Amino acid sequence: MILAMLAMCGLLAVLSACSSFQPSNAKANAPLSAEAKSRLVAIGSEPGAPMLVRIFKQSSELEIWKQSKNGEFKLFKTYEICAWSGGLGPKVVEGDRQSPEGIYSITPGLMNPNSNYYLAFNTGFPNKFDRAHGRTGSNLMVHGDCSSRGCYSMTDASIAEIYAMARETFIGGNKSFQLQIFPFRMTVANLSKVAKDPNIDFWQSIKPAYDRFELSKAPTNWDVCEGRYVIDVPEGMVLDAKGRCPQAVASLSPDLAAKAAADAVLIAEAALRLDKRAAQAATEAEKLAAAQAAAKVRGETISGFFGGLLGGIGGGEIDPSIDPVVPAPRPNRG
Repeated sequence: MILAMLAMCGLLAVLSACSSFQPSNAKANAPLSAEAKSRLVAIGSEPGAPMLVRIFKQSSELEIWKQSKNGEFKLFKTYEICAWSGGLGPKVVEGDRQSPEGIYSITPGLMNPNSNYYLAFNTGFPNKFDRAHGRTGSNLMVHGDCSSRGCYSMTDASIAEIYAMARETFIGGNKSFQLQIFPFRMTVANLSKVAKDPNIDFWQSIKPAYDRFELSKAPTNWDVCEGRYVIDVPEGMVLDAKGRCPQAVASLSPDLAAKAAADAVLIAEAALRLDKRAAQAATEAEKLAAAQAAAKVRGETISGFFGGLLGGIGGGEIDPSIDPVVPAPRPNRG
């Protein structure tokens, strides 16, 4: 009997832990709207299903994806981000007013129902990767109030629904949801445009997480070892004492590895094209500067001729090297 009671208590404790997330105020406890519930039904999902959030800086978009009954994640809704600060690229140091980029796990402890900015959740910055690279910063949030100093700011109406969706996900028994923050959609075309950007190596390190979701419509298991993101990590991966990657996860899974290799070639080719264009632009600039300098010299000489002619009538001599009738050549602008 005692064993049975203990077993029952253990079961109740587990069930309680699964649904213990209960925000403390009316804003945070506001029920999902009828529209939100209809959207969930339309994609074959439900409030308590697993969730994934993606942010794209350049287009100022926040997406919520929910797992449908067939296991595939489907887009629930795209929200416009009111404001984010800094530029494209990761947050590096406290006070740089840069909004973070990377892969984060949002747990109930990161939810803030009492935010000064209506409602909020912490991005989890700095994560394991950020810490490995000495990046610093705190209180980097997704919040309401439409203003940002390193955060991602939403309208109050948007953050209310986003918060409610996260709350229902936790109440449904999920311990966390994944937050993926990218500078833009990580396509070859977009990365090729920034192939010479100082952040290109970092962006290529988080690209496999984007590719995994695009290929399978499911979040990736991720970790950090040897200072780099590792995607498609086996459950229960254990690092050694020095944080080194186990041999089993030293490289990407075959489908991602093939895509990464093919895309890397295209991005490298784009970098070469950008180098060539930069060299051509520098050459044209040098030619233009030389032509402008030559034109200036000619102009000064011609002015000197007319000055001598008008100021020295009766005794001056015409410089035979100057022919004022011949117009100066136009600069060569290519």
